[in-house]
Amino acid sequence: MIELRRVLTHVEDVFHEFGPRPAKPLRRAAVLAVVGNPFAGKYEPDIAPYMEELKPLGLDLAGRLLLALGVRAHEVTGYGKAAIVGASGELEHGALWHSPGGYAMRQVLGWQGEAGAERAARRHGNALAIVPSTKKVGPPGVSIDVPLTHINASYVRSHLDAMEVRLAGHPAADEIVFILAMSTGPRIHARLGGLREDQIERWDGQR
Repeated sequence: MIELRRVLTHVEDVFHEFGPRPAKPLRRAAVLAVVGNPFAGKYEPDIAPYMEELKPLGLDLAGRLLLALGVRAHEVTGYGKAAIVGASGELEHGALWHSPGGYAMRQVLGWQGEAGAERAARRHGNALAIVPSTKKVGPPGVSIDVPLTHINASYVRSHLDAMEVRLAGHPAADEIVFILAMSTGPRIHARLGGLREDQIERWDGQR
């Protein structure tokens, strides 16, 4: 059922944002896949099976994204996902990406299904936290902010971020743009307190 039409990979290095230069630049990347929407222009009551169809695409995009970042899996500390549905679709079509997109990033980043295993999480970056998500219905070329959170604890305040992406000319009315994003660190000059990365202790995906 998947009709892949275009893939775009975007990599951004943040070297400076006022103040002192960080010791290491922040690298963020997103991959956008344009697919034909098989449900465009009609109401289909049972769309859930399409999530299984999307899983191989999710894994492919997550692999591309890690390669584009040019780092090892354990160096990725933030992630998120999004979807933009063309005008002949509905918001629920974008929600199809929740399971395939999240599953793919956890698989590629080394999730072993060991929730609560602190040592494994520290070593592998198990991606215990829920993958944040946003979605919208929009015209060709519309932008979307992909939310980013820490991969192992959603409450790590320094990693609450977003990455704006768009793809010129897409989505057409009968298309969906599925998006994954990853980052290698916190916001530049994050200094607003809250839970720090080195304070993660519960390994429950939250704190």
